Amino acid sequence: MKISNNWLKDFISTDLNTDKISEYLTDIGLEVEGVEKFENIKGSLEGIVVGKVLTCEKHPNADKLNITSVDVGGPEILQIVCGAPNVAAGQTVPVAVVGTKLYDKSGNSFEIKKAKIRGEVSEGMICAEDELGLSDDHGGIMILNEDYKKGELFSKYFDISKDEVYEIGLTPNRTDAMSHYGVARDLNAFLSSNQLKSDFQKLVVEEPTISGSHDFHIEVENAELVPRYLGAVIENIKISESPNWLKDRLKAIGLNPINNVVDITNYILHGFGQPLHAFDAAKIKGNKIIVGSLKEGTKFSTLDGIERTLNGVEIMIKDGDQNPMCIAGVFGGANSGVSPETTKIVLESAYFNPVAIRKAAKSHGLNTDASFRFERGVDINKARKALLVAVKMIEEIAGGKLVGEILESYPKKIENSYVVFRYSKLDQILGMKIHREKVKTILKSLEIEVLNEINDGLELSIPTYRADVTREIDVIEDILRIYGYNKINVPEKFSFSPVALNLDDQDALENSWARTLQSQGFNEVMNNSLRSVKDETNAVKLLNPLSGDLAFMRKSLLEGLLENAAYNINRKNADLKFFELGKIYHKKEKYEERKQLAFLVTGRNHAENWTLPKSATNFYYLKSYVTLLLDKLKLTYQELPLDDPRFSEGLELISEGKTLARLGKVSVENLKDSDVNQEVFYAEIELENCEHLRVKDNFKFIDIPKFNKIRRDLALLLDKQISYAELHTLAKKNPSKFLKNINLFDVYEGQNLPEGKKSYALSFELLNEEKTLEEKDISEVMNALINSFKKEFNAELR
Repeated sequence: MKISNNWLKDFISTDLNTDKISEYLTDIGLEVEGVEKFENIKGSLEGIVVGKVLTCEKHPNADKLNITSVDVGGPEILQIVCGAPNVAAGQTVPVAVVGTKLYDKSGNSFEIKKAKIRGEVSEGMICAEDELGLSDDHGGIMILNEDYKKGELFSKYFDISKDEVYEIGLTPNRTDAMSHYGVARDLNAFLSSNQLKSDFQKLVVEEPTISGSHDFHIEVENAELVPRYLGAVIENIKISESPNWLKDRLKAIGLNPINNVVDITNYILHGFGQPLHAFDAAKIKGNKIIVGSLKEGTKFSTLDGIERTLNGVEIMIKDGDQNPMCIAGVFGGANSGVSPETTKIVLESAYFNPVAIRKAAKSHGLNTDASFRFERGVDINKARKALLVAVKMIEEIAGGKLVGEILESYPKKIENSYVVFRYSKLDQILGMKIHREKVKTILKSLEIEVLNEINDGLELSIPTYRADVTREIDVIEDILRIYGYNKINVPEKFSFSPVALNLDDQDALENSWARTLQSQGFNEVMNNSLRSVKDETNAVKLLNPLSGDLAFMRKSLLEGLLENAAYNINRKNADLKFFELGKIYHKKEKYEERKQLAFLVTGRNHAENWTLPKSATNFYYLKSYVTLLLDKLKLTYQELPLDDPRFSEGLELISEGKTLARLGKVSVENLKDSDVNQEVFYAEIELENCEHLRVKDNFKFIDIPKFNKIRRDLALLLDKQISYAELHTLAKKNPSKFLKNINLFDVYEGQNLPEGKKSYALSFELLNEEKTLEEKDISEVMNALINSFKKEFNAELR
């Protein structure tokens, strides 16, 4: 949103420069993203002086050029080569002296330099109107009358306007700041509450004196869609150009002036945030305005000359014969607007339902300044004031005259919001106390009325222009932004009590796991649930698919993640860590829908670095992340070999007969189908099973051990078919309370071992939390482990 500094200062008087204003606006939530300079005449005619052509002779080396001598009031007469056909001795002309910058229509500049043109010296340039930015006329040089005095600055004879324009990144909730008046009001709140000089001109409008009468009527078909609608009948209008000051206001914010009436409606929209629309009264059949709807399929031509087909949900402005004149709050019609022949208008001001406006604008692909404001919610109680300001401007600028009563439909008046505010809540959120009188000063500066002072707080009346302030926390936010976030002290010491993370629902569990994976370098992806499938067994097929590639609901998240991997690998990004939260679908005895967390790793497991050896991801790298997530839930599970065609080797993690996760190395066939030519490891976690089985009360505090852990290692010779999981499960059955951790740190299969054998090296950590472990206690645990390994697996110590 663009805000003109000159326009802003029509409402607020302050001696602050633009840098300070930008800083303060940003501090109060109206972030200034940049400041642009505006000139109504590009370059402001700097370096242009009035000159007198003394002589004009043909150029000896060019038929279409003339050599002139020009007096610009200086000590020397300038020789200027000029190609204009109308240049002649005795003329008074504008001259760009050496060093002047001239600007073309695109804003590009070129500097006037002393030069030789076809062998003759030229010390400036006699200018045409288009070269000065005054018009598009390039028929010849600009010839001035005798009112222009030789040697004077040419800019003296023009109303040069300079401005600085703020580009504000307005958040959608700040409907109150969608205008120059709103920004000035917010800036004044900050300045006045912080004892800085500010003089804010509140909008005060007198009710007009009614004279004459009219026979126009309005009818609102649905007051819920149109809570307030007003119309003013103005006659004796003369359509013409707007005065320069009004055109400059609009040009500064990027609008092209059209005519005085339309320019005034735009001035009110950007000045006060209230969109208006002017209808040519002569084009309103039946002298009646009906606000309602039209049936789907109705054709309507808008101001841009495009014929649109209505969908039946738009709020339409119609005449007495039900002919459409305007898509309310969005775009005017081609046949009812103001034209040069217009002498009488009906000026509309209204409040339309924001949801209805948003639907209408989006359905037709329209985004206008009016819809931008209406769909966010304008101030319903300012609609009449804005209309009256516009009426007064039209009377002063376009010679119009208000006739008859102002038409109005406002069946249910919208009152200010009521909010109870507590000082204790403010103190709690802020972490410090603001003086209570300061709080009340800030509220007053925001035009929030204190209805009553109660114990520990205030009863407040929130004006309707603050549609985003409806709760106590909204009031607190307003107080803090005006008070100044920069004034809030950051304590050097923080005290807090850890609390258990509440994961009582699946959404919280998903968010926790997603944050964990993101912190480990994973990127989240989202793939289409519709796809083609190679094997249609148990697949859910759409009855009416958009295409063959989108004919089935996905059976697995793997295919989508492999496509993501292939896309990146083909673009030289081969080290990948992806995860996706999504649903899969199957058709067995009945339709099944399950939600999974799937993740994929491939490439190197860390960035290339000269201090680290190259290391590729592997099955155990993937498994570490699965374990990290499941350990958060304090689940116990067993590991079983996985028979799944998607994997060349894999594991299934099971608890109480339910699958928690599947993980493994993706098969070569699946990699080929996705054009992936490097090893990929994939895991999927069944979210519903994990949510059902997890231990809810898993937050415990434990003391840091006072005594050292004792480690003992065993090297076991075992049959090849025995897995570490079996050894781990057996070791966990040891009744000793001292055994804390079990780990496999080496596997050997090779020379010097008997046929069919392998060697496992395991470590065991033991700890007595009450005293130092004695050797007899250690030996007791280790002997029990050795005996159980020998008995169950025929293990031998190496």
